[in-house]
Amino acid sequence: MKTLKIFAFLLASIFALNASAQKKKVQQKKYIMVIHGGAGTILKKNMTPEKEAAYVAALTKALEAGYAALKAGKTSLDAVQFTINVLENDPHFNAGKGAVFTHDGRNEMDASIMDGKTLMAGAVAGVTTVKNPINAARAVMEKSEHVMMFGDGADKFAKEVGLEIVNPKYFYTQERWDGLQDAIKEDSTKAVLDHGSKKSSLLGAINHDYKFGTVGCVALDKAGNLAAGTSTGGMTNKKYGRVGDSPIIGAGTYCNNETAGISCTGWGEYYIRNVVAKTISDLMEYKNLSIGDASKIVLDKVGKMGGDGGLIGLDRKGNVTMTFNTEGMYRGTVSADGKIEVKIYK
Repeated sequence: MKTLKIFAFLLASIFALNASAQKKKVQQKKYIMVIHGGAGTILKKNMTPEKEAAYVAALTKALEAGYAALKAGKTSLDAVQFTINVLENDPHFNAGKGAVFTHDGRNEMDASIMDGKTLMAGAVAGVTTVKNPINAARAVMEKSEHVMMFGDGADKFAKEVGLEIVNPKYFYTQERWDGLQDAIKEDSTKAVLDHGSKKSSLLGAINHDYKFGTVGCVALDKAGNLAAGTSTGGMTNKKYGRVGDSPIIGAGTYCNNETAGISCTGWGEYYIRNVVAKTISDLMEYKNLSIGDASKIVLDKVGKMGGDGGLIGLDRKGNVTMTFNTEGMYRGTVSADGKIEVKIYK
């Protein structure tokens, strides 16, 4: 009987140790890429099965492209660029093909990219003819002495360095055009209601349903280097050459091998005012916070000020965060073993 008790005790101990090891293994899961396709009022009840499947397929395709690059030994910069290219070429997202329209009926796109190893960065704002704005951002970083180029100058530079240039009509989609018309109507109604109080709006109608799909990616390569990038068409019905946070290093994008890579999506004015991406990095560096805790603190502050949206982040150890304060965020990860996970709702 005593022998049986000892045997049972040993068996239970083995199971307990095995369970502990498995739990630790799960906790130590290493991610090598995280992406987002925008955050906002994303409710399952408003999503058709076909549209949901299309978003999942697009995010999966993007993650597969990035993972293939990393597996082949490409740099994290390459992986970020290739991944965002897939999303820029998909009209479901507000970046590249399918970018939203300004008040004047133009597609003005912004993008940025940053190398965590060197802290080199590049960005473009208000481009109208570059097929893939993230490619232009990388060209600014690697083929000029500048960090940001804007408008016609950025388009001209992109053409001179050999990037693919398209007719602005390429970016048109009926859904985004219809969204502009709805926003203009709402703006007109608001102007009438506000006339008596002398109120005005610099951006035009800011309806949360008109903020679609800014895309972003953070990747960790085999050499242990991080890179982050963000690409967007901005905000529907934006006026006066408005630029949001996406092309601003430290606000919408930041990357440092010592801390993490961050890409943001949401109401850009609040992200700029809170310098969101860099603040997360600073909290990690100077207060030794985890990427999850730092992200929550900063996004909570954005929310308290009235801003909404989300962000993704990946640190040098492969820990990931996908933090948002909206009803949903198109997002996904791929782990070091190639497992892809895609999510949309809370």
